[in-house]
Amino acid sequence: MLLGMEQKVQSAKKRELMYWYLASRGVPKSLHCLCLKLAEEYAVNAMARSCLPPPEHVSRLADTSFNHIVLLTDNVLAASVVISSTVENAANPEKLVFHIVTDKKTYSPMHAWFATNRLKSAVVEVKGLHQYDWSQEVNVGVKQMLEIHHLICSHYYNNLKENDLEYGGEHQNFLEALSPSCLSLMNHLRIYIPELFPELNKIVFLDDDVVVQHDISSLWTLDLNGKIVGAVVDSWCGENCCPGRKYKDYLNFSHPVIPSHLDQDRCAWLSGMNIFDLEAWRRSNTTTSYHKWLKLSLNSGFTLWQPGVLPPSLLAFQGHVHPIDPLWQVAGLGYRSSSAGGQILEAAAVLHFNGPAKPWLEIGSSEVRSLWSRHVNFTNSFIQKCRVLH
Repeated sequence: MLLGMEQKVQSAKKRELMYWYLASRGVPKSLHCLCLKLAEEYAVNAMARSCLPPPEHVSRLADTSFNHIVLLTDNVLAASVVISSTVENAANPEKLVFHIVTDKKTYSPMHAWFATNRLKSAVVEVKGLHQYDWSQEVNVGVKQMLEIHHLICSHYYNNLKENDLEYGGEHQNFLEALSPSCLSLMNHLRIYIPELFPELNKIVFLDDDVVVQHDISSLWTLDLNGKIVGAVVDSWCGENCCPGRKYKDYLNFSHPVIPSHLDQDRCAWLSGMNIFDLEAWRRSNTTTSYHKWLKLSLNSGFTLWQPGVLPPSLLAFQGHVHPIDPLWQVAGLGYRSSSAGGQILEAAAVLHFNGPAKPWLEIGSSEVRSLWSRHVNFTNSFIQKCRVLH
């Protein structure tokens, strides 16, 4: 009887975890309302369609003397928080240039938001993917990349069977297939940042699920020592403690294709807030290597790594990562528990809500979510009409 009860408890815990991941796939009614209202505003209000940036600031978009920040997102509310929090904490906000790339369906509401909520200092550009004139080679590459990522996520999603949930096994990584980021076009396009911004040489990339707490201007002067990407690798919590996960949590080291020289107990570098040297990237074969690994994954029956955006990047950017101070980014705030205490959270320059519990959803911790929601413009009429976060 006790054994049977224990099995039921364990089964209930696993089911509850799966439902928690499934809840992350939903779009709150308030966010859907916000996009619809803004799309309508774009259609009827000439101000909502005004140029972004205004003509006198267009030259800044390719001026390398400014600090360029890139966001790839289809979430208007999230983008507004990233930008407002960055500007609010910037020592010289007039040096900031934000480049928002979004999909076709979100372009109108995204443009309307930043056209009607203009920043006094920083410059914001909103561009839709439909406005890019890419070569046939890039278009084919993007299509193949998305198809393989979709196949990987579908493979793991289909393996989440009822009997597995009943009788144990490792499901935490499999459940990543339930995450919206697994299938997100905007999430996978980061590997094409050099093609998106051919005139820039150094950018800071921010995910849309971050909030900036301190001035980040020194990132652009950081010497990457010839590397492509600057990222948090070592942890604030001491030795043998990773800020995110280890290589073995992402890659299948039992497969012969995975390089044997990789240390499976080594901490994986964090995405979410990265500095990219685009000139060094263009000189390398990183993007080509990324596609090579995707094809190897396809040919191996999707057994090389767990679903997600980071695993193939860990392989493609191997040897091209420059570690930066751990307090530049504290991650994992979108999971059920975080080992980061109050002092660490306060000291971190960027908080990353990676994980299912995004701060605009109700499934996360209200205490941690407040660190994000305090940057929401609750005085905005559209935010009030749609009862965002109410």
